[in-house]
Amino acid sequence: MSQDNPGFDTLLDELPPHLADEDLPLAEAPVAAPRPRRDFAQMLRKIPVTLTLEVGSADITLDQVMALQHDSVVELDAVAGTPLVIKVNGTPIGRAEVVVAGENYGLRVIELADLDLLSIDAPN
Repeated sequence: MSQDNPGFDTLLDELPPHLADEDLPLAEAPVAAPRPRRDFAQMLRKIPVTLTLEVGSADITLDQVMALQHDSVVELDAVAGTPLVIKVNGTPIGRAEVVVAGENYGLRVIELADLDLLSIDAPN
């Protein structure tokens, strides 16, 4: 008798003899067709990321933030005219300069880290 669930044993004892037969053949589960293995590098290429161009930053107090007004100026740690940091999902990957692309701002890549994502192997 089961210590965990004595009611289960009672249910088994009440089964009709033709259902309690342990020699009944088990139904074979349908076997799914093997899926073709996808190219891991190709899958990586489709992951959406956010590309940002960081002008600079400043460490200020919350009090200084609360004092900001319409014409306030906050000095950043970047020197004017130096290349800006390109980030992908917050991770620096290179440097660029701002350009005008149509009616929008764009960036011209000046320096790029060696991003060899294609050499990454799929996990086993």
